[in-house]
Amino acid sequence: MEIRPPRADRQAKGARGMGWSHFPHDADIGIKGVGRSPAEAFEQAALALTAAVTEAAVESKAEVAVRCQASDLELLFVEWLNAVIYEMAVRKMLFGQFQVRIEGKRLEGLLRGEPVEVVRHAPACEPKGATYTALKVEKDRDGLWSAACVVDV
Repeated sequence: MEIRPPRADRQAKGARGMGWSHFPHDADIGIKGVGRSPAEAFEQAALALTAAVTEAAVESKAEVAVRCQASDLELLFVEWLNAVIYEMAVRKMLFGQFQVRIEGKRLEGLLRGEPVEVVRHAPACEPKGATYTALKVEKDRDGLWSAACVVDV
């Protein structure tokens, strides 16, 4: 199987400024999500994580619930991504739909996806973990939230 490095020049933009993007970082990859709330930005960042692994469509054949908590929103973002990465690894799945609810310091998420099919998904990398490098969760002057960090691949 050919291993391709993740491309750092990809992005997807949706309605009202929502979307995700990748940014370069040495041998790793930066991911960023943008949304109207922190929860939407976290969902979009998870889509960016999946897009770093595969360019193929991921079907919603199974659901996995995750929960995490942290002392602030930035640390909660890292916990969220690491929960997604953990579920990808132990279940040998990819996820293409994400639903996040944040209440205070707690996050409840729902991941929808399917088992990895190497030929169809052609995984480019295996994410190892979200890092604190370039970690930022913030609201811009237009009212949009962004969540970004570097993921070790």
